[in-house]
Amino acid sequence: MQTTTNNYPQKPIDFLLQPCRNFIENIDINNPEFARKLCQLIPAQCPFARDIKFFGRKVLHIPPLCKINPFYYELMTLRFRALTFLADVCLEDVTPYC
Repeated sequence: MQTTTNNYPQKPIDFLLQPCRNFIENIDINNPEFARKLCQLIPAQCPFARDIKFFGRKVLHIPPLCKINPFYYELMTLRFRALTFLADVCLEDVTPYC
């Protein structure tokens, strides 16, 4: 059995989304204002799931939005890099963003 290791996405949708993922991963954070804005815009936690009930019976389940967002991992990584920049380079207290 032969296995190949490559960085090509396996699904067609992943192939289409890969340029956006690469763009997000390559955003350079070197400005404190930009880093603060990223920390404010990207939420720290995944929004919670909800069950819609009608007369006590569950009629609809809304999954956590992070499960739906195809860029969730990249956005969390970008937010973490912004927090790290503010804490390590700018020596700011990042607890307001957590």
